[in-house]
Amino acid sequence: MKRVVSVSLGSSSRDHRARIQLLGEEFDIERTGTDGSLARALEKLHELDGTVDAIGLGGIDVYLYAGSKRFALRDGLRLLDAVKMTPVVDGSGLKNTLEREAVRYLGDELHVPLAGANVLMVSALDRFGMAQALVDAGADVLFGDFIFALDLDKPVRGLAEFEALAERYLPDACKLPFQFFYPTGKKQDRAPEPKYPQYYAEAQIIAGDFHFMRQFMPERLDGKTVLTNTVTAHDVDELRSRGVARLVTTTPDFGGRSFGTNVVEAAFLALLGKRWEDVTADDYATLLGRAALRPRVLDLAAIPAE
Repeated sequence: MKRVVSVSLGSSSRDHRARIQLLGEEFDIERTGTDGSLARALEKLHELDGTVDAIGLGGIDVYLYAGSKRFALRDGLRLLDAVKMTPVVDGSGLKNTLEREAVRYLGDELHVPLAGANVLMVSALDRFGMAQALVDAGADVLFGDFIFALDLDKPVRGLAEFEALAERYLPDACKLPFQFFYPTGKKQDRAPEPKYPQYYAEAQIIAGDFHFMRQFMPERLDGKTVLTNTVTAHDVDELRSRGVARLVTTTPDFGGRSFGTNVVEAAFLALLGKRWEDVTADDYATLLGRAALRPRVLDLAAIPAE
């Protein structure tokens, strides 16, 4: 059995462990949160290094992408560099293929009209492949990175404008503590504080990181489709209670919840027997094709709350 552990800066209340079968191999996969503590995350990484088959970094990114440019986050690099023996990933290597496929699935298999659809992309920097795929499908995408990461009412509606702003601001922003941008630890357990409701209201599809979209989401999201990842059973109930019609997660259901992309990417590394820097896009594409992973789709309007 192969063991994969995701060490997350997120809340420990979201911890989960499951056994799954993937391409003929049995996996013990686990997510362990450190409640926003970088020191505890580093300690856990040192403890796991050399004892598991692969490690995922959750609740933080090492790299953010805008077009062809890649930007490294200071705190993400600290965590990455703490692991010396075990292959370690942050999920970004897989997002570019897996999450583009989720957009295709949304249109081709679920028949969700994407051309001309109003899409609120709460954060494109950590899911650039998803954002670009939505634009390529003809959606009218609002890029919410400044709104939801920096709490600035600065909507961006064009991909070229978004890339230009990212290249201008990210080199300095990446030097700041990651908690400055992203809700980590117990902040993930707080009730949403509605803000910027107009952007949620005009969107037919709300896409991107769940914690970014949740922190400011309004009481009602009636009839919306949510395209996201890393949701627990409690998160599903919360979205249903707010009127969300359909939930699509880019990774499948593993033991009652969808894990982060970093977990799936770590499992792929364990199958490949390679370090992150040696894996190619073709490697991911081949495994994705063989594994036939499909997004998790929940028709929330048809499922009563427990």
